[in-house]
Amino acid sequence: MSLFVDRRSIVRTIWGDPDLVLLIFAGSAAEFALNRAVDWLFFTGEIPRDPIGRLFSTVRYAQQIVFVDEEKARQTLERINAQHASVEHERGQTIPDWAYRDVLYMLIDYSECAYTLLYKPLTQSQRHDLFEVFLRIGEGLHVAELPKTYAEWRADRQRHLLRDLRYSKHTSMLFQAYRRHLGAWRYYLLLEVQALLVPDEVRRLLDLNANRLISGLVQTYGIVNSFNLQPLVHSLLIPPRYWSEVRRFRRA
Repeated sequence: MSLFVDRRSIVRTIWGDPDLVLLIFAGSAAEFALNRAVDWLFFTGEIPRDPIGRLFSTVRYAQQIVFVDEEKARQTLERINAQHASVEHERGQTIPDWAYRDVLYMLIDYSECAYTLLYKPLTQSQRHDLFEVFLRIGEGLHVAELPKTYAEWRADRQRHLLRDLRYSKHTSMLFQAYRRHLGAWRYYLLLEVQALLVPDEVRRLLDLNANRLISGLVQTYGIVNSFNLQPLVHSLLIPPRYWSEVRRFRRA
């Protein structure tokens, strides 16, 4: 049985690295709080009730797509489709196609941004590899009107950022949930990391300002790798009850 994602793909490298996964969801947590469809999160109540636990659940789903064969990946995609359909049926509304694209676009963009922040910019072939994998995921989730090339996606991503984001009461409520679950100083670190990752429009709407000290510390990430200090970094960013879960993110 062929793999859904080739073993040499940059997507496997990114989504098998716990530090990059945490950065991807730090950026996504900021941006989706601004999304016009964020009220769907409050309908189920799962993310406001336990945003960190929900993050880890999402990572498990992603890894059940990226690190398995075609058949198992398709089964996971259909399971996600069924869950979405169930929520839509319960609410009596349909999740907009643009909202599905927004989420898919976030995962592409923050995958690239996280890798660039900690390591180096993706090559052109790696960017196309990243896009092609998520295009297949989007098609498996029946997302409509997807761009066909990386360049088309980049242009559409910008249009979505300008059209689909706004600061609302749900934005404030979601950030309050982040603070409640992380505690004051971990929440502060989250905001600082988000300021380094998010696009200008997200930074403007959330009034985030990149901190030179935090930016400088990120530049020393190679030292963290060299001295195997990742557990210390994770303990600073994530509450203790989730540490073992973060360790399970790592994939060879």
